[in-house]
Amino acid sequence: MIKALYDKTIGLAAHPHALWFLALISFAESSFFPIPPDLLMIPMIIALPHRAFVIAGVAMISSVLGGLFGYLIGGVLFETVGQPILSLYGKEHAFIEMSETFNEWGAWAVLIAGITPFPYKVITIFSGATSLSLPIFILSSIIARGLRFFIVAALLWKFGSPIRDFIERRLGLMFTLFVIILCAGFWMVKYL
Repeated sequence: MIKALYDKTIGLAAHPHALWFLALISFAESSFFPIPPDLLMIPMIIALPHRAFVIAGVAMISSVLGGLFGYLIGGVLFETVGQPILSLYGKEHAFIEMSETFNEWGAWAVLIAGITPFPYKVITIFSGATSLSLPIFILSSIIARGLRFFIVAALLWKFGSPIRDFIERRLGLMFTLFVIILCAGFWMVKYL
C-alpha cells in the first residue's frame, strides 16, 4: 500500500496542477498522511528550478496549516478518545505530568520533529492533546518547516539533479545530526 502511494505521489509531480497536489500532500502529511511532501517537491523543483522557492513556500504554508489540523485532532479527539483510555488504566496523572514536561520543552519538540525524519504529525497531534501554547506551536512550525523545505529548495536550485540522491538518502540524517549537535551544545553551556 505504501509503495502504491509513493508511486502515485511521484507521478503527480508532472501534473499541470502539481502545486495544488503538493499543497494537499503537505497539509495531509502534517496530520495523518504517511508520505512526505519531499517526494513530490523534489521532482517539481528539478523540473522547474526557477520556481524552487515558490514550491517550497507552498509546501511550508500547507504543512503549517496541516499541523494546525493535527493540533485540532489532538485537542478534540483527546477528550473523547484518549482521556477515557487513560482513566481506564489509571494513568491520568502520568499524562498530566508528561504534558507539563512536554509543554515546557514543546517548542523544541515541534522544531526537532519539523526538520528531522521524526513524524511531524505525531508532535502536531500531541501538541493539541497537551494544549501546547498555540502561538509557540505556530512559530516553531513555521521555523521548522521553513528550514526543511527551503534548504531542500536551495540545494536543488543551486546544484540541480546531482544533489537529489544526497537529499533523498542523507538530508534527514544531516538534519538529525545537526539537532544532536545543537542539543549537545545547549547541554554543555548549561552543565559545563
